[in-house]
Amino acid sequence: MKQVILSIATMLMMGISAFAGVNDEVKVNQQAQQSFKRDFTNARNISWEQKQDYVKVTFSLNEQVLFAYYNNNGELQAVVRNIISDQLPLNLLADLKKDYNDFWITDLFEIASEDQTTYYVTLENANKKIVLKSESASSWNVFSKTKKNIDQQ
Repeated sequence: MKQVILSIATMLMMGISAFAGVNDEVKVNQQAQQSFKRDFTNARNISWEQKQDYVKVTFSLNEQVLFAYYNNNGELQAVVRNIISDQLPLNLLADLKKDYNDFWITDLFEIASEDQTTYYVTLENANKKIVLKSESASSWNVFSKTKKNIDQQ
């Protein structure tokens, strides 16, 4: 399960999760379609992407864009949503404000799968880009860290 969450998070960090319109011509696994219709009966603006090992569904529900990932057996693996910092658990938000006060948030999302919720936040300043991950909702761990190229002009 951790591998599924890690691969979903990696795809999101690479910017694969652009919101697209409905595409009826995409051939999508029927089991995943049936499961999605059962799981999200009020979904709107549905867009399907069939990949080799999974199906990604982009949709809106209750005025929010969500991403659902199903395996090829039609089993829901995870639901991902972008969030704002105020939607983080209070201790995670407090840690960000305390430890990363000189950074700004450029990406923040929540992955819900089975009984686990995982948060990822991308923080940037002039010199660094840091991605933090929290699996326990109690503390952050560094997922990745890169230095920015600063051109001298």
